[in-house]
Amino acid sequence: MTESRPLVLLVEDEARMRKFVRIALSTNGYRVLEASTGEEGLSLASATPPDLVVLDIGLPGIDGFEVTRRLREWSTVPIIVLSARGQEEDKVRALNDGADDYLTKPFGPAELMARLGVALRHSTRSGPDAFGAVVTCADLRIDLARRLVVVRGNEVHLTPIEYKLLAALAKHAGMVLTQNQLLREVWGPSAGHQSPSLRVHMAQLRRKLEEDSARPRYLVTEPGVGYRLKVDKAKPGEV
Repeated sequence: MTESRPLVLLVEDEARMRKFVRIALSTNGYRVLEASTGEEGLSLASATPPDLVVLDIGLPGIDGFEVTRRLREWSTVPIIVLSARGQEEDKVRALNDGADDYLTKPFGPAELMARLGVALRHSTRSGPDAFGAVVTCADLRIDLARRLVVVRGNEVHLTPIEYKLLAALAKHAGMVLTQNQLLREVWGPSAGHQSPSLRVHMAQLRRKLEEDSARPRYLVTEPGVGYRLKVDKAKPGEV
């Protein structure tokens, strides 16, 4: 029974933060492996593959960026990076290197558990059936298989670009996507620097989906990083 609990690899050099995260994880039913350096973290990940990695960016020796890149050479395990407040460039860099999400220090146990839950759900639906998922967020329903978007009971008609943008966020529901990640998914690898175009389409999408586009409920901006589609907890048969 114990082995069925998700295993989290925590890579953090600060002892007090490591203890805080360990207690939060253990209290909520997770098993925990701990490492205080990037080298130790990589060794543990190889010897005992975890279900999820919580990784500090500012590690001595091999930093969190390098650990992320090395893990991504052979593993698709969800990675949540820990960063200091205001380090937007670090967050973007980590996400572009292959991290799935980030937490800004300081953070509380509830936020940590929520982000872990999203990352684990996302990892279980990343196979062929993922694109048949139905994503819900309050009154917003996105049926990816039928290409159907419904808000407050009414079907919403989107342009092809708007739908691609929403679908990209829905396929990573609850997780942040950087501007570069969205550009690649929507416009392709030769997208170049189309940030102004991305902002225009996001604004149009919000006007169609949000009750108040100035205070979005679904399509949330992560300042200096990108965007996130906020979702409800998954229901049976849904994501």
